[in-house]
Amino acid sequence: MKPLARYAALHSYVELGRSLGLDPVELIRAAGLDPASLSLQDRWVPAAAVADLLECSASASGCEDFGLRLAERRRFANLGPLSLVIREEPDVRSALRVMSRHEHMYNEALHTRLTEHDGIATIRVTLDLGAPGEPRQAIELVVGVLHGLLRGFLGTGWQPMEVRFTHDAPRDRRTHHRILGPHVTFDQPFNGIVIYTTDLDAPNAMSDPQLRAYAKQFLGPVRDVQSATTLDRVRQLIELLLPTGRCSVDQIARSLGVDRRTIHRHLAAEGETFTTLLDAIRAELAQHMVTSRRHTVTEIAELLAFSSPGNFSRWFRQRHGCSPTQWRTRGT
Repeated sequence: MKPLARYAALHSYVELGRSLGLDPVELIRAAGLDPASLSLQDRWVPAAAVADLLECSASASGCEDFGLRLAERRRFANLGPLSLVIREEPDVRSALRVMSRHEHMYNEALHTRLTEHDGIATIRVTLDLGAPGEPRQAIELVVGVLHGLLRGFLGTGWQPMEVRFTHDAPRDRRTHHRILGPHVTFDQPFNGIVIYTTDLDAPNAMSDPQLRAYAKQFLGPVRDVQSATTLDRVRQLIELLLPTGRCSVDQIARSLGVDRRTIHRHLAAEGETFTTLLDAIRAELAQHMVTSRRHTVTEIAELLAFSSPGNFSRWFRQRHGCSPTQWRTRGT
């Protein structure tokens, strides 16, 4: 299946797009993504769709450095739960190794490799989107975010020896030099950052020794996306797509880059069917929504893709033995 990335990869995309005169919502929809889900940072979507969105945005805005400008707006916390662990590592080398080892927790397409030789350290990044090529904007976003993380560890005055890109240079390099420093080169054999190994030995100013053991314990129970089953992925996509009215096995298969037969086969291997899984998730969401009182019964029926409030109420009664209104009354 095609690799996934978290919606956090698009943090501040809407703000940047509007500042450049774009219609971000229209572009997001054209890429096959859900604008309403941008606030759900831990949701997973096809990484290729994110990369396509960045390329289209750069083209529509005429901004060759769109991905890099987006990286400039990123914050350490956008790494999600992993940021809690990385910031407590004692030095830059160990922080980079933890980030590389667990990078699949925020982007399955990203691969980072750290090598050291004769006092020089090279951090190479590649993106495997399930198709040939490495989109320029996505690469510049990844390298820009990595550069920002290193500056967070080493201080705002730090500069790398060199930042390298495999693609050709933009017409205007001012944004690259402002964000990445003076030593940015293009048409190179790899994408990444070259630094001195002494930078890796620098203590992490953010680290708190008393919190380090706690952070290590936290990493254990965090869900390992690399070992996530098809059932996990389908469940997340059902929860994402239900309110859009586009929750079908065909749509989910397209999102995962496979055909519907593959979805059915994998679910059957885990003792599930798409229909039973959809119904179970609907039931969980319905019970939560009815109990929380944040939505009317009509709104819940729409969010869970029922054809009418009456159909939703009948379905709810069959599962719980009472109407949604009676369920709410019992909970008061």
